[in-house]
Amino acid sequence: MLVKESVAGDGYKMHVTFALPASIWADTIYLVGDFNNWNTKETPLQLDGDNWSVTLKLDTNQVYQYRYLVNDTEWMSDWNVDGSVEQAGITTSIVVTQLPAERYPVQPRDTDVIEPAPLRLPSPLSPTALPQTRTW
Repeated sequence: MLVKESVAGDGYKMHVTFALPASIWADTIYLVGDFNNWNTKETPLQLDGDNWSVTLKLDTNQVYQYRYLVNDTEWMSDWNVDGSVEQAGITTSIVVTQLPAERYPVQPRDTDVIEPAPLRLPSPLSPTALPQTRTW
C-alpha cells in the first residue's frame, strides 16, 4: 500500500509511506529502490500493529522503481502501485511522487477532455540487476 502526503511548506518534497500487511511472516523486510541506490540494508520496514511500514521524504514529480527484500533472501514486488516495469521475468514496482490532484491542475468542466500529465518512466533494469521475484 502506498500513502502520499504533501510536506507542509515544501512543495518540492512529499512523504510516501510504503506498507505491507503484518500477515506477511518475516523477520526483516527492507525497501530497496532508486531512492536509496538499491541499498539492501538502508531502509528497513518496521512492524507496527497491522502493517510493516516505512515513510520516506521524496522529491516531487519523480518516478521511482522499488522492490521489497524479505528475510534477505526473497524479492517481492508491491501489488498496490502506480505502475510496474517487467523485464526478464522481474517485476519492479513504480511510485510516482505526485498527488492525484496534481495530475489535473485545473478543475475540469463536464465537456473537458481530461489528459493526465506525462510521466517520465525510468529505463528498465538490466536482467541481472535483481534476483527473481516472488509475488505474495
